[in-house]
Amino acid sequence: MASEIKDIKLAESGHRKIEWVRRNCPLLSMLKEEFERTKPFAGKKIALSVHLEAKTAYLCEVLKAGGAEMYVTGSNPLSTQDDVAAALVDEGLEVHAWHGTTDEEYNRHIKAVLNPGPNIIIDDGGDLVHMIHTELRDLLPGVIGGCEETTTGIIRLEAMDREGKLAFPMVRVNNAQMKHFFDNRYGTGQSVWDGINRTTNLIVAGKIVVVAGYGWCGKGVAMRAKGLGARVIVTEINPVKAIEAVMDGFDVMPMKEAAKLGDFFITVTGCDKVIDEEDFAEMKDGVVLCNAGHFDCEVDIARLKEIALESAKMRDNIMGYKHPSGNWIYILGEGRLVNLACGDGHPAEIMDMSFAIQALSAKYLIEHGKELKEKLIDVPEDVDMEVAVKKLAFLNKKIDVLTPEQEAYLNQS
Repeated sequence: MASEIKDIKLAESGHRKIEWVRRNCPLLSMLKEEFERTKPFAGKKIALSVHLEAKTAYLCEVLKAGGAEMYVTGSNPLSTQDDVAAALVDEGLEVHAWHGTTDEEYNRHIKAVLNPGPNIIIDDGGDLVHMIHTELRDLLPGVIGGCEETTTGIIRLEAMDREGKLAFPMVRVNNAQMKHFFDNRYGTGQSVWDGINRTTNLIVAGKIVVVAGYGWCGKGVAMRAKGLGARVIVTEINPVKAIEAVMDGFDVMPMKEAAKLGDFFITVTGCDKVIDEEDFAEMKDGVVLCNAGHFDCEVDIARLKEIALESAKMRDNIMGYKHPSGNWIYILGEGRLVNLACGDGHPAEIMDMSFAIQALSAKYLIEHGKELKEKLIDVPEDVDMEVAVKKLAFLNKKIDVLTPEQEAYLNQS
């Protein structure tokens, strides 16, 4: 099947972006050299749905170097970069994606990368896994296993597993230490504010920032907001995380109270309608709302559109809605992932670690997938530690090593 992209003539720009990533991703480059020698994916088909920008493209090239037939699409209608998609097609990969897909086009692209019959699935948010279990069940016997990149995707997988519906092993890549400690905290923290700042051109210092959700992503967003000089309010449903936010120096309150105070609102929960109609009614004129969770449902934009007296495009990626109160509410990136809809996503050095975990987890499935009894598994600890040791070496840092006497002391009964 032929690729479906916007314009192959954009490939040159995409190649430049991927080359920049290559220069800043030593772990992936090392794996690419290894895979070129060992060909762990020879004869295997990989279907991949991840935000289709330059870091993802380099992961695809690494897997292709290992012998994989790659079938690639994006995991969000607004995060695909058309020049990067064109560059991958120019490299001989099959790609079905373009920026700004409709729901129908997005689902068609998801189906297109599954139709060849994948052996490995690499997912971001769970759309590939969902479709193959619902619409393309005849392809299930050929799947050895898959990898899930995000918290939201893992929530969906855990629900399927509880109901006994998951048909093949899935690696919870997001749960790896070398993924969520760095990607979710430092990657999300920086890239969310990159997206907000480049889109709004507004000052953050002295403003009140409301962060909904204090998981690892929320921690990173709150930490960076504090660093930019904001006063930070956290909203939570988990009492332990709420106490943690307090002890990290942030205020904690329900969204209904925070709605009256905030200047910027960032949702990072993976849940539905975290900011709803009641909250809109309490907000000040000129508030900026955005989402850093996977799906565009955390802010109830559909209801905001229904009740708005008028709407207007304020800047690229900023839509304004005039609330019946007379106040204007600004939504960034249509409520989709602000760091990708309004920016370039996580820094390359962060995704170097996350995608190294992805690549090694896919290799682990090729080697061990058919023997796995559990349907949901964590990244093997030796894979996690291998990535950590190699990354530390690339950072030119060294750590202590236990002496035999110290090991004996720690292992005594």
